[in-house]
Amino acid sequence: MERRKFLSMTLGAIALATVPASVRAADFRKLKPAVWTTKNVMKNKKVTEDGVMEAIKALYGSNSLTIEGVKLKAPDVASNGGAIPVDFSTDKDVKSIAVFQNANPEAAVMVVDVNKYSVNKYSIKIKMASSGTITIVAQGNDGKLYAAQKTLDVALGGCEG
Repeated sequence: MERRKFLSMTLGAIALATVPASVRAADFRKLKPAVWTTKNVMKNKKVTEDGVMEAIKALYGSNSLTIEGVKLKAPDVASNGGAIPVDFSTDKDVKSIAVFQNANPEAAVMVVDVNKYSVNKYSIKIKMASSGTITIVAQGNDGKLYAAQKTLDVALGGCEG
């Protein structure tokens, strides 16, 4: 083997070995279990009490939201409650972004821990049992909670009506 090839392969192997050590993920289900056990109170398949604000407080220590800085796109009427497309983004300097909804028994959907190199544009699909509100919360590095909300109707039966 040529010396240059050997050196480049060795340096490449060292670089690959160090990459996984620099990647970290926080398991929010273990770190903050109250977020994932917060319930929306349901009666006859309709929300009677919204657990979203309680889940936000359990995650961030506050539920004082500033409705700005986050863009949220979702359909006004979802023809399939099993796969509702939700797109959201922020240009703010944030630590984490979380998704909540008030149509299912559990309020929290997901939490993403971000860093300064993250591209904060997301496209997900969520499941909602009935019509409700989706809330996106971004925790800024300045300590503020930036948010966006969208209320949508879920067409039961898949016929948009």
